[in-house]
Amino acid sequence: MPRIGLLGGSFDPVHRAHIALAQAALEALALDRVELLPAHRPWQRQALGAGPDHRRRMLEIACRDDPRLLVNPIELQRPGATYTIDTLDALPPARYTWILGADQLANFCTWHRWRDIIARVRLAVAQRPGSVDTPPIDLQQALDQSGHALLRIPFPPLAITATGIRHALRTGGPVDDMLDPNVLEYIRTHHLYSDPAATPDPNRPL
Repeated sequence: MPRIGLLGGSFDPVHRAHIALAQAALEALALDRVELLPAHRPWQRQALGAGPDHRRRMLEIACRDDPRLLVNPIELQRPGATYTIDTLDALPPARYTWILGADQLANFCTWHRWRDIIARVRLAVAQRPGSVDTPPIDLQQALDQSGHALLRIPFPPLAITATGIRHALRTGGPVDDMLDPNVLEYIRTHHLYSDPAATPDPNRPL
């Protein structure tokens, strides 16, 4: 049975830290591949800056040089709010590991049917700037009861956020070090993230 990592997110836009995290997970967890799952409408997020087709295409561009990284559009094809447990229900059988940043770990117990999620997949966490990779008490207790250990991905925290990138694109700030050059070309070709109303304040957490 294949060992597959799942990395979900809005990818609004996909940036170098997303790809670096997926590649770090591949090596650290001995995965066969990582599937990146762009969300259609994350229920805990405000409106996104780019539409689903653009976010999917940018992901495909960012992943095209590494055959171990695949874009899975399953969440884009499902209407309504995006819930992780619904995605897991729809995926074919495999040994899945859900990859998340320490900032997501802190609020994991707010996720819809989070206990069902940890019964279905392993959790693997990577550090993020300003966050610790210690699980909340309720999550740790649930992991202990299930016999599943929280996996950790060795990954140096990168101070790159999609929020900051969107702000820089709107204001003319530098983004070359944060984006794949082909993704940046796509953004400029399609005039993405130029509307101030679609670019939240960079100080608001992702």
